Amino acid sequence: MTFDALTRDQLQALHDDQQAKYDALKAAGLTLDLTRGKPSPEQLDLSSDLLTLPGPDFKDSKGIDTRNYGGIEGLTELRAIFAEILHLPVEQVVAGDNASLAMMHDSLVFALLRGTPDSPRPWVEEDEVTFICPVPGYDRHFALTEQYGIRMAPVEMRPDGPDMTAVRELAADPSVKGMWLVPTYSNPTGAVVSEAVAAELAAMETAAPDFRIFWDNAYAVHHLTEQRTKTPDIAGLSAASGHPNRPILFASTSKITFAGSGVCFLGSSEENVAWYLRLLGKRTIGPDKLNHLRHARHLRDLDGVLDLMDRHRAILAPKFAAVLEILEDRLGGHGVATWSEPKGGYFVSLDVVDGTASRVVELCKEAGIALTPAGSSFPHGQDPRDRNIRIAPSFPSIDDLRAAMDGLATCVLLAAAEKQLAS
Repeated sequence: MTFDALTRDQLQALHDDQQAKYDALKAAGLTLDLTRGKPSPEQLDLSSDLLTLPGPDFKDSKGIDTRNYGGIEGLTELRAIFAEILHLPVEQVVAGDNASLAMMHDSLVFALLRGTPDSPRPWVEEDEVTFICPVPGYDRHFALTEQYGIRMAPVEMRPDGPDMTAVRELAADPSVKGMWLVPTYSNPTGAVVSEAVAAELAAMETAAPDFRIFWDNAYAVHHLTEQRTKTPDIAGLSAASGHPNRPILFASTSKITFAGSGVCFLGSSEENVAWYLRLLGKRTIGPDKLNHLRHARHLRDLDGVLDLMDRHRAILAPKFAAVLEILEDRLGGHGVATWSEPKGGYFVSLDVVDGTASRVVELCKEAGIALTPAGSSFPHGQDPRDRNIRIAPSFPSIDDLRAAMDGLATCVLLAAAEKQLAS
């Protein structure tokens, strides 16, 4: 029965039952962590041969010694693999060091300090700079824009992408210089931007001539089912619509090989890539090409990437299935929560009773279950409805995950009962 259908006595009885379960949970002395979407040790082991690569042959396909300086654009054979994923020519893809977030940071700072190829002036000289932020979204995106004083304008992230009515309205403001977007298996909802929405983003009118979409394709190949969802070709759509410089695409191997020792990628128009490399050349002499070489030999080609991701799926899919099973078993029918059922990516998005997410996180913390802070998927960490909680199932063992999810469900029910009884 839903909470709304319970008498006060029935609600009190449910509260007391969940309180008893919660007291037992605290007494168990758990130390469980569902905070961040980190690959598990079993997933990292899938790429253990990277530790023996590249071997004694340290020259790339052009005969260049990868131990030396230079090659700021990165190793060609590795860029070629990810050029296919990003739907771009290899010449329009840059391979960097281990974190795509660093490339996003640099692209943002370069635009602020120097402007983009389409900017009438550096962004810091504008009265105000605004970014459109689909929510719930990726906390590290929002942290970047917050750090540099960029105003954030939230819009709803729907199953097929951002609310385009709201996006178009915001883009009519010349202070709106860009937007964040995870197009495939969005963090945290698992939403996938449709071809129609991508085409609208590519073609829409913007007041700012230098409007940029930071297209963070972090989960392009991170499928949880046999269906390999296709990411729209935002670069091709934008070029065809007369806005070739609009999207800047990002990707990485962080959840493909070693999370902390992978390779990141930036792709865009020829003009944007030349702009990025020109400014990057003042910051670095070149990336870790030995790491590029070992990745190229480990992954081999696009089929090699997809085969490796199938092995990741074999580890991850049962964990996501366990999360959904426990949510349905413990919370289904009570009317106190809804959740996403992603087909890929690294997260499940849980919405609880309005005004209780912070309380749920607090209860979990006291019981030894660490969650990402409530509101973290919103600009400035402020969820106006205090209802969203991001669940990261990837890192714990299946047994620890089940224990954490069961405890989380108890906390959701207890917090909901507390609020209902107090009203």
